[in-house]
Amino acid sequence: MRRFLNWIVWLPLAAIAIAFAVANRQWVTLSFDPFSRDAPFAAIDMPLWALVFFGCFIGLAIGWSGAWLAQGKWRRAAREARVEVLRERRESEILRQQTRAREIVPAGDLSA
Repeated sequence: MRRFLNWIVWLPLAAIAIAFAVANRQWVTLSFDPFSRDAPFAAIDMPLWALVFFGCFIGLAIGWSGAWLAQGKWRRAAREARVEVLRERRESEILRQQTRAREIVPAGDLSA
C-alpha cells in the first residue's frame, strides 16, 4: 500500500519536473559581480532548469542542516539516557547476582 501511495505522489511530481526542465532549456548567465554587467568577474552559464533545481537542492540542504543542528540537544539527551540505562542495567544485574548468592547459602548456616 505504501509503495502504491509513493507512486501516486512521486510519479506526477517527476512528470512535472521533467516538463519544467524541457520547457526551460534556455541558457542564462548567473553573475556574482554586482558592478560589471557586461564583463562580470564571476559568472556561470547554465540552463534555467538547472539553476532552479540547484537552488532547490541548496535550500533543502540548508534546511536539513538547520534541523539537524537544532535537534542536537535531543540527540545528546538520548545518548545520556542510553548511558544511564546501561549503567542501571549493570547495577541491577550485580544486585541480582548478589541476591542469588545469598539465597544459595542459608542465612543461619555458617558451618559451610
